[in-house]
Amino acid sequence: MSKRSKSTKHLATISLTVMAVGFIGTMAFQDSLWGIILQGGFEAGLVGGLADWFAVTALFRHPMGIPIPHTALLPKNRSKITQKIISMLENDWLTKESIKEKISTVKFTQVLLPIVEKEVNLVGVKKTCIRLVQSAIEYINLNQLAALIEKELKNLIQKIDLRSILPNLIDQISERGYDARALDYILDQIHHWANQESTKNRLGRMAVDSIENIKADGFMQFALKSFSNLVNEEKLGNIIQSLIQKGVDSFRDPSNQNRLTLLWNIQTKLQSLKTDEKFIGELEGWISEAVAKWQPEQKILEFLTNMKHKALDFVQAPDFFDNYVLPFLTNTLDRLKKDTDKINQIENWLQMQAYNLVEENHSKIGKLVGENLEKLDDKTLIEMLETNVGKDLQWIRVNGAICGFLIGLILVSIRIIF
Repeated sequence: MSKRSKSTKHLATISLTVMAVGFIGTMAFQDSLWGIILQGGFEAGLVGGLADWFAVTALFRHPMGIPIPHTALLPKNRSKITQKIISMLENDWLTKESIKEKISTVKFTQVLLPIVEKEVNLVGVKKTCIRLVQSAIEYINLNQLAALIEKELKNLIQKIDLRSILPNLIDQISERGYDARALDYILDQIHHWANQESTKNRLGRMAVDSIENIKADGFMQFALKSFSNLVNEEKLGNIIQSLIQKGVDSFRDPSNQNRLTLLWNIQTKLQSLKTDEKFIGELEGWISEAVAKWQPEQKILEFLTNMKHKALDFVQAPDFFDNYVLPFLTNTLDRLKKDTDKINQIENWLQMQAYNLVEENHSKIGKLVGENLEKLDDKTLIEMLETNVGKDLQWIRVNGAICGFLIGLILVSIRIIF
């Protein structure tokens, strides 16, 4: 019990003692008018003080330890009082509606945004942000991600519409001169092949074999025989090699009519492929077959693993937070403060979460109060109540004694007069 409560209790005891002493002291002066009046006042004050003492004491315990009926009200009716307190809290003082009404007046964003702006520059927040980013990177399952990327990549390739892409590809071939370049490449390869000594010998040998295998009669047989005696493999090889080289050189000339005709035929064929359903179907089938056999998951996994290591190294750099995270957070907060619609959305969402929290946990207020009260034994609970309201209760005793004294004076005076 506090010092102020103890002093008030002493004052109440003193007031009762004064009334008792006054009542006894005035008994010797009953022959005088003032003695009669004062004795009546002290008598009434003593009765009032004792009655109020009894009433105040009966709230918490049995007066003088005597188990008088209807005393020690608080210990006897503790469960009822607890339920009444809980009911009063839930249904009168802290109702759902009153809490929600109070929540509706709170501007959460006006409270939270300044706090976030202030806290974002703290060292602890910096370390926490870096750890969160690191944890997020390390948490990524690269095997699952690689499999997902492979699947989506294959699906994307399968969905390519060749009918819309093929005409552009063919036009690019013509516009960029890839057909002429391809022809020049083929001519270069032919020229390189024809210039080889082995090619010349092979061509000569093939020519001689072809002449010897020609079947003819009469003069034609004699002519072929004579021709074969005049030339050999080397000569025929040189002749054919020379013819091929000359033919290649002529096709290399941009103004050569044969070259122009060949290129025109190539371009015409390419243009026809734009609407050639058979060719498009075969090309789609080839792509589908190639994609089905394609297994890029391991390469994708290696790439993702390398990128993960680089990302972790990047996050651990000393300037990562100051150069990247902090500007991002600051810019985000600045944009958010200027976006009234977004602020209202966040405000509404926060209030709705608060409403839901009240709706789901309102009954826990009473339960919490009840649990805390149940933890206290009767003695501790009484001491707490006397500590908090004991002063006012003791003043009831003082006022009872004083009021009784005054009323006693008035009543005795009236009785003497009348």
